[in-house]
Amino acid sequence: MRTTFWNEIAANKRSSAFLSFLMTLLLAGVGAAGSYLIDPELWPFGAGIAFVIGVMLWIYTATSGHKAVLAISGARQATHEENQVVVNVAHEMSIAAGIPMPEVYVIEDSAPNAFATGMGPKNGVICVTTGLLDKLNRDELQGVVAHEMGHIRNYDIRLMTTMALTVGAIVLLRDFFVRVNWNGRGRRRGGKDGGQAIVMVIARGFIILAPIFAMLLNMAISRKREFLADASAAQFTRYPDALADALEKIAADPEELEAANNATAPMYIINPIAKLSAHEVSNLFSTHPATAERVRRLRQMGMGPVSEPPAMPEIPMQRLDD
Repeated sequence: MRTTFWNEIAANKRSSAFLSFLMTLLLAGVGAAGSYLIDPELWPFGAGIAFVIGVMLWIYTATSGHKAVLAISGARQATHEENQVVVNVAHEMSIAAGIPMPEVYVIEDSAPNAFATGMGPKNGVICVTTGLLDKLNRDELQGVVAHEMGHIRNYDIRLMTTMALTVGAIVLLRDFFVRVNWNGRGRRRGGKDGGQAIVMVIARGFIILAPIFAMLLNMAISRKREFLADASAAQFTRYPDALADALEKIAADPEELEAANNATAPMYIINPIAKLSAHEVSNLFSTHPATAERVRRLRQMGMGPVSEPPAMPEIPMQRLDD
């Protein structure tokens, strides 16, 4: 069945919002459960503290920089003289997306790949490898750049950084409450009834399993944002088959991306460390959807004429330069 990029964008935004809400509940739940184990009357206080931690993480990610990622990757800023094609493509896609043109960086690496960084449209950066520039034609390069432009326009880097820090906060809270309660420093109240004892057991189990649930949610959100960026690229280029062709080429390329590490690999359009071939299937711990599924969805968006957009278009009427 044929779908449209409008439907894909709406569906993936709804899924991402729901999963992010679950992550927030999980963080608050860890705070509530851990506080309950210390003192059953403290659980609202613990949930509130956990919520405040989540807000502070969001503020931190909204103001943090991206220079470290570029330095770790060994990227250099592209120039119009040396990298005219990719600079022109980035300019075209920024107009299509309705956002300021991001800075363009290049990594000297023969493996084709790309990623975006920056906390939003005003400080976005798109980074491509020389292998991507050498091995893809202009239409395919445009599809990849449009995908990364979608990440910038959708604030995906900010979202995923916040989610990763939230997972870290859940782990830290878990460790704190485990030390307090298992080492006997929590308050001991005599005369617990059967119901309270059951709740305590459930709270302990929840705290132990919460980091695993958080990691699964983080991976699920990451996969949804990749689908969203693919649909956004189809919206910007009106040529989803070009991105589908690019994904197949990147997945099939045998060269190893030496510039990537475990910290930066999930940022790339296809994870270079846990790369899935066109026929492999992603799992619950994959940061990216299976390439075959991404290609299938893009091919469906490319079949037939494009339908009329919904009442509220995704591309803004004026650029976000202000």
